[in-house]
Amino acid sequence: MVFESLPVIPLSLVELYTGQQSYVSRVCGITRKLPIVKVDENTWIASNAELVFGCDIEFTETVGRELALRLKDRDVECLLVPEVKGIPIAYAIARNLGHKIFSVARKSVKSYMEEPIISEEMKSITTKGTQKLILDRINIDRIRNKRVAVVDDVVSTGGTIKASRNLVAKANAELICAAVVWMEGPDYAAKDIIYLEKLPIFVTKEKYDLLKVLKSS
Repeated sequence: MVFESLPVIPLSLVELYTGQQSYVSRVCGITRKLPIVKVDENTWIASNAELVFGCDIEFTETVGRELALRLKDRDVECLLVPEVKGIPIAYAIARNLGHKIFSVARKSVKSYMEEPIISEEMKSITTKGTQKLILDRINIDRIRNKRVAVVDDVVSTGGTIKASRNLVAKANAELICAAVVWMEGPDYAAKDIIYLEKLPIFVTKEKYDLLKVLKSS
């Protein structure tokens, strides 16, 4: 499966930041208030950290069940999840699909990892600089020659999804799709990504006006 960024800037996913403290997200009939946090000098996002570390059990189980339903007909054999926020969701999805294991891409090399190790660089909207996604032998073997879905909490710029896609290819596995809870902001879209709801990003007027110019050009 080849993911392609699409030249679309949906300004419905961009809102002016005027000091908002929170954003109400409704997913699968569950309403949650997400705090709005600053990620750079021109951009704020609705933070989902309190929900997707598995702390909110109702939310995690509900979105896991719904994403599993949407993956059911894709003949997915194993899930790949980048640490850390997507791990509880991947657990819930795997359990509902009847999978016994899933594969985790770490963000640093740990002492317990076994060779060989493969890695991909990535950049996230919530992290300054670049990071790496890393698979060791155990996690490579879990997806090798299998039909794989990448699972995460949110896709924003697409950096994590793209890095995960490249890891799947290096592990000689087949990428079927990506599955996330939220599609966030205007920066990324793909031909085959499953998401449950959308989240806006919040920007300064200068950045909003720039996005309007890009959309019209």
